[in-house]
Amino acid sequence: QVQLVESGGGLVQAGGSLRLSCAASGLTFSRHVMGWFRQDPGKEREFVAAISWTSLNIGYADSVKGRFTISRDNAKNTVYLQMNSLKPEDTAVYYCAAGNWGRSTANYGYWGQGTQVTVSS
Repeated sequence: QVQLVESGGGLVQAGGSLRLSCAASGLTFSRHVMGWFRQDPGKEREFVAAISWTSLNIGYADSVKGRFTISRDNAKNTVYLQMNSLKPEDTAVYYCAAGNWGRSTANYGYWGQGTQVTVSS
């Protein structure tokens, strides 16, 4: 079955960096758009970034543009999210997703279990 396993979350001070990874199995990774979403308790899951099969199309939420970088390695079935200049408002559970191009959760059919990112002020 399809598995998406995130790693790399943790506690970091404001201004610091983290790199999230998501290892995929059970699907044709190179044929799927990969996305990152995040969710705070009591809030809706929100789009962070997405990358197309070939990495030619990349999109970011305005709130992270210029600070976060999404990338993928199709040979390793892995997608990354490099997060720099982190802010307390970036605190959330971050989810990896596989699916079709778009910024809605409805575009993605497969989800990881999430990894917690906490940014202290």
